Amino acid sequence: MSDTPQVLALGEAMIEFNQSTAGEPTYLQGFGGDVSNFLIAASRQGASAGFVSAVGNDQFGQLLLDLWRTERVATSTVRIDGNAPTGVYFVSHGANGHRFDYLRAGSAASRYATSDLPLDVIAAAKVVHLSGISLAIGVSACDAALAAIDYARSHGVRVSFDTNLRLKLWPLARARAVMLEAIRATDICLPSWDDVTDLTGLTDKDAIVDFLLGLGPKVVALKLGKEGAYIATPDERRVVPGRVVQAVDATGAGDCFGGAFIARIVAGDDPFTAARYANVAAALSTQGFGAVAPIPDSATVQRALTE
Repeated sequence: MSDTPQVLALGEAMIEFNQSTAGEPTYLQGFGGDVSNFLIAASRQGASAGFVSAVGNDQFGQLLLDLWRTERVATSTVRIDGNAPTGVYFVSHGANGHRFDYLRAGSAASRYATSDLPLDVIAAAKVVHLSGISLAIGVSACDAALAAIDYARSHGVRVSFDTNLRLKLWPLARARAVMLEAIRATDICLPSWDDVTDLTGLTDKDAIVDFLLGLGPKVVALKLGKEGAYIATPDERRVVPGRVVQAVDATGAGDCFGGAFIARIVAGDDPFTAARYANVAAALSTQGFGAVAPIPDSATVQRALTE
């Protein structure tokens, strides 16, 4: 693992407790967090990755640190906050499907501040990645994320942004204002269909990518689920078809796509080649349960690409 990660991400990771049997008080412990999933996917594809975040000085924070070290994600820029907990969430199951209950208000990551930013590490990266959740978890965390974007851009570091709209965290009007402003300073935008239609009010994929490219990004990779991704630059656009698999759980597939896509961009692929690779990685990740365990490594993706 490089001392200077090529791919940095800012945001929050949490501990997941997933109900093992509906109606029973038994839960399996796992991990959650969109940018954490993104970094693990990037690392498994061979990119050197690092997390800019905070965890509590508690057992849950230690579990996350152990996870990232196992996954070769640098933790030197993860701050340990002795005055705030690591966020957790619970997934329960019933007749109406999954229910998510979050205990993240006042978490260590939500208190991350601009003064905590590792400016030297940001300046040395190739890509700095954030998401809508990175901006939504707290006021100070949002300020830090926006400052990181500005600092990265001022030092020639590309910025990637995944919309990941979560209306439990903030109202749509505020999300729209803040996220669209962030996209103006983004080089690579990774929107999901449901998020971006809510943010823009548009439902035509060409109108959506026209709008986003007009804000400033040079690459838009509109994720279309099993249909693949609509890749657009100022000069070219086309759908890169998805990989057909027997999916059992799509949790984190969009994060896997993003991490794989950025890893391949850093490796030198053009956006269309990177999307073909990332589509396969994301599809393979839906063949197992959970967001982290099924993420394939580069050898597995390369084998699938040759089939």
